Parts: sequence; C-alpha cells; structure tokens
Amino acid sequence: MGGLMWKNPVSFLRVVSLMEAVSYLVLLGIAMPLKYWAGQPWAVRVVGAAHGFLFVVLCVALLRVLVQARWPFFRTVLVFVASLVPLVPFWLDRRMRGWEKATSAGGAGAS
Repeated sequence: MGGLMWKNPVSFLRVVSLMEAVSYLVLLGIAMPLKYWAGQPWAVRVVGAAHGFLFVVLCVALLRVLVQARWPFFRTVLVFVASLVPLVPFWLDRRMRGWEKATSAGGAGAS
C-alpha cells in the first residue's frame, strides 16, 4: 500500500493532512501549555518545528494534487483553509476519502 499512496497524490495528501492536524493539536494542547504553565519552551520548539515541516509538506502536496489530479482551485483552497483550523481536517477527511477514490478510479477532478 505504501507505493500506491505515493502514486495517488490525494492519498498522500490525506495522510499528510491528518499528520499535520495531529501535530497542530499536540502543539496547541500539549506543547503550548508546557511552555506557558510549566516553563518548558523546548516543547514548542520541538513540536513547532515538526508541525512547521508538516505544514510545508502539506502545501507541496496540495500543489501536487492541484496539478496532477487536476483538482478544482476552490477544493484546494478549502483543504488549505481547513488545515488552519483545529479539528476541521478530521471532519473533512470523510470527503477527502471520496475524492481519493475518484482519483484512484481515474476521475481526476471528480467531486
């Protein structure tokens, strides 16, 4: 399955989106309280760096989906904006599974 995930840009985007969403929640829910309530700034440095890296990978994956899977621009923007709001990527994942199947079946821009 690993190779298949790399071939389908939407599958890769789904995985990266969920990883980025988890890192965002860890940053907000664990690292930030550790920094401000426990005086542990290292938590934000470590988790923040990981989250920042995943966000950049998400942006590259979105560009790849826009070009290779020929996603509509609005859908691409929707996924980008969803990544900025905690918990929304988990809600959007159900819809992304449908887009992933459509892309796997050959319907690149299918809604």
